[in-house]
Amino acid sequence: MNLPQNKTLLRWILICTAFLVVALILWNTNIFFQKFKQEERQRMEVLAKAYKNFNSPDLDIDISLEAEIIESNKNIPMIVTDEDGKIRFWANLDFVRGVKNFDDIPTKDRIYLTKQLAKMKSENKPLFVTRESEKGNTTDSIYYRDSDILNKLQYYPLALVLILLLFGTVIYLVFKSNKVAEQNKLWAGMAKETAHQIGTPLSSLLGWVEILRMENADEKTVVEIEKDVERLNTIADRFSKIGSIPKLTRHDVVLETQKAFDYYQSRSSKLVDFSLDIKNKEKIYALINTQLFSWVIENLIKNAIDAMQGKGSINIQISSKDDKHIVIDVTDSGKGIPKNLFKKIFDPGYTTKKRGWGLGLSLTKRIVEDYHDGKVYVKKSEIGKGTTFTAMFNELV
Repeated sequence: MNLPQNKTLLRWILICTAFLVVALILWNTNIFFQKFKQEERQRMEVLAKAYKNFNSPDLDIDISLEAEIIESNKNIPMIVTDEDGKIRFWANLDFVRGVKNFDDIPTKDRIYLTKQLAKMKSENKPLFVTRESEKGNTTDSIYYRDSDILNKLQYYPLALVLILLLFGTVIYLVFKSNKVAEQNKLWAGMAKETAHQIGTPLSSLLGWVEILRMENADEKTVVEIEKDVERLNTIADRFSKIGSIPKLTRHDVVLETQKAFDYYQSRSSKLVDFSLDIKNKEKIYALINTQLFSWVIENLIKNAIDAMQGKGSINIQISSKDDKHIVIDVTDSGKGIPKNLFKKIFDPGYTTKKRGWGLGLSLTKRIVEDYHDGKVYVKKSEIGKGTTFTAMFNELV
């Protein structure tokens, strides 16, 4: 079993263990809750017997123990009603223990007691106590509500579930961040290695260019070769900057966009109609790395050309938004992108082309958002009509 499989197995073991532990705690909590509820019931049964003796008409009976039992109940709210359902005693509610006639207390207190009685009836079965009165034997009903401790215990499983969800979220985010970090490290390593590998033949090509000049080769041909060599050198330099923090300097975004635009326009099919619109200002400055910035523009143009299969129109519009942001819109007349893929197309390795690495838009997003603190996204797209990508940078006044 290899290392990735071991990590996956360990991840599932941790997740299953966490769920098992929480399930056991919930099960034990439920058992404890039922046991605690049963104990409260037994306490109320003892209190009911004490209440019966306390209300005995025999004045010679010592009821000090019964009085102490009744007074010792400080936690369980209770209401006693006669056989007609009229409230005659209450305890441990939000106001003083009942010592008055129910009809003599304020209306708001009578309403409160009535609501509490209804709640008690819904929570627990009543205890019945037969006592002697002037009218003969009468039966009182003792209603009670779960204590505050028992009520708080009911929310304990919910708290555990929330803790489990939090724990699961943390585990998910940790593993996801580790995966992203591993991917970034892999892409950065590949980029630097590519730059290193390109460097050696580039040096040789520069030497061959000088030899061609010495042998009086056609100057126009030599100049074009030099341009391509310089282009390769730029590409190598771009790859070398992936994975490290590039240096940002003040540059005119309009001018740098124009350079990338002209380069691709001169090397693309005549079936592609290029247009560049500049709104608001002729010059817009920002802190950018020119090599990486031009890579962003070129990637968006190349993506547009691929979407049109080499035939259609591409429009680049540059505008200043509130003197705070530079907005570059790249619009094509290609096949369009389904809305559910607006974010997925920026994932490393995702591509709809038969031959492609799926790195262009991923690198574009990394360059714009991680290196330039900007934003790149699909502004709009219609199937069969085209797509508009937006790259946003911070304007420097």
